[in-house]
Amino acid sequence: MQESPVRDVNVVSTEQLISPMELVRRIPVSPAAEKTVLEGREQIRRILNGEDDRMMMVVGPCSIHDQKVAVDYASRILELRKELEDKLLIVMRVYFEKPRTTVGWKGLIYDPNLDDTFDIDEGLRVARNLMHSITEMGVYTGTEFLDPIVPQYLADLVCWATIGARTTESQTHRQMASGLSMPVGFKNGTDGNPQIAIDAMVAAESPHAFLGIDHYGQTSVIHTGGNPHGHVVLRGGRSGPNYGESFVAEAQDLLSDAGVRTDLLVDCSHGNSNKDHRLQPVAFRDVVAQRAEGNDHIIGCMLESNINPGSQKLNGGPDTLEYGVSITDACIGWDETADLLRWAGDKVKSRVPVTAD
Repeated sequence: MQESPVRDVNVVSTEQLISPMELVRRIPVSPAAEKTVLEGREQIRRILNGEDDRMMMVVGPCSIHDQKVAVDYASRILELRKELEDKLLIVMRVYFEKPRTTVGWKGLIYDPNLDDTFDIDEGLRVARNLMHSITEMGVYTGTEFLDPIVPQYLADLVCWATIGARTTESQTHRQMASGLSMPVGFKNGTDGNPQIAIDAMVAAESPHAFLGIDHYGQTSVIHTGGNPHGHVVLRGGRSGPNYGESFVAEAQDLLSDAGVRTDLLVDCSHGNSNKDHRLQPVAFRDVVAQRAEGNDHIIGCMLESNINPGSQKLNGGPDTLEYGVSITDACIGWDETADLLRWAGDKVKSRVPVTAD
């Protein structure tokens, strides 16, 4: 394109990206992976529709930065799921995109080499290959969609999706969610207000027409029919946690007033742990206690969890990193995660009233 003093003033360069169709051709969905995705979506829908009384647990790293660690974590989920599948539906967090308040590592898709080379073409390939490996193992997957182009590359391997606190209010993301093929959780805004997420649910249930790309990467008008399986995710906010009984009741009243499903899931990290991973179990036990005591519209919990607890700085490249430790938000470790899930399975299934301590 001819240079112009009024166009691309701050653009340094552009690179053509592989099309979604070409990436899918290179990494097609195997029958085993497809079976996992369809099973996972259907089980989540049944929980949302009140046809399955298990509690849904979404657990996994804050963000994926190491493929070997991700597969290791998935294998542990698979074993634990066999033990608890009559009590809990366990979904693995497989998060490749990280919204940043200012700047920072944006996730495996955008910088797969962890060195600011931003090889997005490779990042998409790595993300799709990893998602395929995990679903082929039989593990159900959940992810947050941040860039509205990314679902064309990965959505066929996702069982459950979220729209984050910073993007739930975005018209672009509400429209995107209206066309997604899986149930979608909308997080409350960063101020802790659930109304934004409720508005997003209403918007995403409706048909839309908007600009996007098709499977060949061609700019297109996307027409959607609306997504009937939206739900709220409470994640706390700047004002503090919102997982307590009074906050949950308030959110469910607002959902009822809006004429949408009153089911919600609680994210035990972020504002609900005051960004301290050691407080996630406190929130988790409180929410499970509410469910065990009769609030069946609390459909599940989310935990940020990794092989080992805590977090580490991305300094010096991937070779310097400690195995199984987050490079974004701090996580609880696997042993604590497994203990919490076993505890929750017993309490929810037996309907024994419990205290949060």
